[in-house]
Amino acid sequence: MEKKWFTLDEANALLPTIRRELDELQTIRHEFEKRFMQLKQLKEQLGTPRSNQPDPYFTLESELEFMQIEARTLVQSIHMKGAQLKDLDMGLVDFPSLRDGEEVLLCWRLGEDTISYWHGVNDGYSGRRRIE
Repeated sequence: MEKKWFTLDEANALLPTIRRELDELQTIRHEFEKRFMQLKQLKEQLGTPRSNQPDPYFTLESELEFMQIEARTLVQSIHMKGAQLKDLDMGLVDFPSLRDGEEVLLCWRLGEDTISYWHGVNDGYSGRRRIE
């Protein structure tokens, strides 16, 4: 896939969609963790099922697998737009851009209204600078 370069306006226009996808991802992650713990506790209680019994883990394992597919699809959707999901916990997304002919990343974090920061490709979140 060819790299997309975003203007500030183009990146900001994507934020409603990115916000929605991040919210869904965080919801899936929370639910996944909850169900994974349920499965772990169930396996500790029941142990290995006998071959002549129905699999007591099938439903939970299927739900977990489906959640992984949903999450992967959302991450791919973000990346196919040209954005880069950097940290799901923080809701951190970067948008490749050019600044004075140099590649930079427009940096946005869930909870911010618009993109107000950028950083160099190798600087990371701690190197964020306010857009003038």
